[in-house]
Amino acid sequence: MKYACHLASEYQQLALATRLAKAVRPGSVIYLQGELGVGKTTLVRGFLQGLGYQGNVKSPTYTLVEPYQITGQRIYHFDLYRLADPEELEYAGGRDYFDGQAISLIEWPEKASGYLPPADLVCQLRHEPSGRALECESFSPKGDVLLQLLSN
Repeated sequence: MKYACHLASEYQQLALATRLAKAVRPGSVIYLQGELGVGKTTLVRGFLQGLGYQGNVKSPTYTLVEPYQITGQRIYHFDLYRLADPEELEYAGGRDYFDGQAISLIEWPEKASGYLPPADLVCQLRHEPSGRALECESFSPKGDVLLQLLSN
């Protein structure tokens, strides 16, 4: 199942991410792909705000992961851009985060290929002259539910 849309503004990115957050299920794994500066962290910020998070959302570029606890739900925001080797995630205790209960939002998942759980949803962002293009594809029943909500 696939979903595609044009996001003309940051506001639209945040609003879409908020809708996604309202449909997410515990244990969901979402890969966020796209070049630098395309808005992956903006999507994470909208997602977290959609769950009620009020604080500052920063990219965990140097720490690899930023944990959040929101209304009893654990959410992990990964930014794997700086990984030189996929095994670095393993050395950093990566498997401990993927317990089937926490929600994982993973930027640059290709940098840890073979060391991540399969994605329920893969979201690809691209620059366009008038905003961003977003394409999402589902790879599980959880992902199907998320895309159905986005499509409505």
